[in-house]
Amino acid sequence: MALCIKVPKKEANKVKIELIRNKNLNNKYKVISDKENIYFPINKEFKTKYKTTNKKLDSMKQEITSLKTALKKILTKKEIEMVKTAYDLVGDIAILEIDEELRKKEKDIAKALLKIRKDVKTVLRKQGSHEGVFRTQKMKYLAGEKKKIALHKENNIKLKLNVETVYFSPRLSTERKRITELVKKSKKKEDILIMFSGCSPYCCVLARNAKDKINSIIGIEINPEGHKYALENIKLNKLTNVGLNNGDVKKIVPKLVKLNKKYDRILMPLPKLAEDFLGEALAVSKKDTIIHFYNFLHEKEFEKAEQMIKKACVKAKKKYKILKFVKCGQHSPGTYRICLDFKIV
Repeated sequence: MALCIKVPKKEANKVKIELIRNKNLNNKYKVISDKENIYFPINKEFKTKYKTTNKKLDSMKQEITSLKTALKKILTKKEIEMVKTAYDLVGDIAILEIDEELRKKEKDIAKALLKIRKDVKTVLRKQGSHEGVFRTQKMKYLAGEKKKIALHKENNIKLKLNVETVYFSPRLSTERKRITELVKKSKKKEDILIMFSGCSPYCCVLARNAKDKINSIIGIEINPEGHKYALENIKLNKLTNVGLNNGDVKKIVPKLVKLNKKYDRILMPLPKLAEDFLGEALAVSKKDTIIHFYNFLHEKEFEKAEQMIKKACVKAKKKYKILKFVKCGQHSPGTYRICLDFKIV
């Protein structure tokens, strides 16, 4: 018998992700289901709204699940220590970072990953950092199906995109959910502006999951390829309250100002350059507008985020109140993607 948590099927994926994240999914046993529920084997009991029960489960064959373990026959001990085991998974495409010293064995590393991850169909390698205004990143094919277009699922939506020609970070799934929960708690229906909207992940997640608290969503994306996929994704998710604009925020926002447009919530998910667009965000803000300002900052320089906001607000003659500081993920050692939520008062 194995200790299990009983979860309704419609909530199963969300719960599974949390169990894995908290290292509480017992991989020694197979998951079972009935007509309405999924039974996940767990390592120990924890505080939850779901019922725990004991079930007779089949044992799971002990397969190699660690990439480093799978590489023991391919790489030397020194080489294994150099392997970066964290990777991005966009749909069924895994995107690796492989150091120059291991490039001769990169295809072997990719094939090893395919063997331990049955949900991965393609393995690519990053060929550099994000470049240019469009924030795109070159990819090299390593193994599996030869493709760069993915169908990614998160937060009850689907996103189609080319991982090489469109900026997208699956690691921001939790942040997109956080913003959604804030909108759902709003006391009114909101008009929302999303700058640098890409292939529309924020637009789609908000429109799908917080539709009762949304009047309209406007997205602005400068990359024509990103805009193309954004339009596809709105149709793919059958959303109707989203308007998309292809162009430069600095050129489109003045047009919104002329139309006297003001927004209840503004998102600025462009960490490296968002400071340069605070003036545009403030131009279409009003009393009680909430702005989500993103940046990459070293942990010793977090106060710089508020300094940037203060400087822009003084120039725009606006008063503000800081609501929350959030770490959205680590960018490099000591440096984080942060979000500062602030309100115009």
